[in-house]
Amino acid sequence: MGEIVGAGIIAHVPTIMLPEATRRELNGGEDTTLVAGLEQLRREVFEKADYDTVVLLDSHWATTVEFVVTSHIRRAGLFTSEELPRGMCRIPYDFPGDPELAHAIATHDDQYGTWITPIDDEYLPIYYATVNLWKYLGIEGKRWISISVCQTADTEDYLRLGRAIADGISDIDRKVLFIASGALSHTFWPLREIRDHEESGLGHIFTPEARAADEERIAWFEQGRHDRVLQTMPEFLKYKPEARFGHYLAMAGALGEERLSAPGRLFSTYENSVGTGQVHIWFDRPASGWTAPRATAAACREPHHHVLPDPTEEFPHA
Repeated sequence: MGEIVGAGIIAHVPTIMLPEATRRELNGGEDTTLVAGLEQLRREVFEKADYDTVVLLDSHWATTVEFVVTSHIRRAGLFTSEELPRGMCRIPYDFPGDPELAHAIATHDDQYGTWITPIDDEYLPIYYATVNLWKYLGIEGKRWISISVCQTADTEDYLRLGRAIADGISDIDRKVLFIASGALSHTFWPLREIRDHEESGLGHIFTPEARAADEERIAWFEQGRHDRVLQTMPEFLKYKPEARFGHYLAMAGALGEERLSAPGRLFSTYENSVGTGQVHIWFDRPASGWTAPRATAAACREPHHHVLPDPTEEFPHA
């Protein structure tokens, strides 16, 4: 039986792809801790763990009527960001996929009352929430697949996605590292002000209230209080977490939701990135294993009690 052998909320900000001299120039002579944290995470986890595949929830890849999972045999090419082509330009990537796992995950969508579609189109775009982390954490021969967030999904939908992911992994005896690629609070400073807020200091987080909400959740993660994070999602959504925190919610859905109690290890300090809250937090598999995902009653696709997306709000891709 397959399992998730480790999981984490990992920041993918464009700054990590800049040369060190440029990073220090933007940050008052200091370097971001996010780069050193990724290097440490590679040494301590990705180079040592026994795993087959990385499953990455990509908070920049926003679909509309379904979740999509990449099912390519291999993905290779050059990536230039449509968002920031000056800083992320012609980045090479080349890694094997895991079509068997992608299809195994998708077979559980009806069971959990959701929609998941495997896609292997060679022209399917790739996003820097995947590429940036692969550049730091990709290991020769290890397979990577990405799963989209969905701009019409709410908290419950992401938890259902996570349950399907866990079952798909179990079905085909895969050992997986799960990356929730994305930020905490996620509001950018306006264009005429944004260059005044490029340093990583926490005084540049968009509001003191957003900083406090982030710090509260980081403390809960360190304590293993995923129940508190999930119970207070309506409050956290006020601070516009990236992709409505779908990257984390899917991870929690795969690992037990409110019953998940694995404490997090920080692999960076909590930092600003032009108004947004960024941090690397890793959750090691408990010796007794993860808590099994809970069932979804009657595979219901009907509306439910969780906070629905505001249809007038533009989905926060970046």
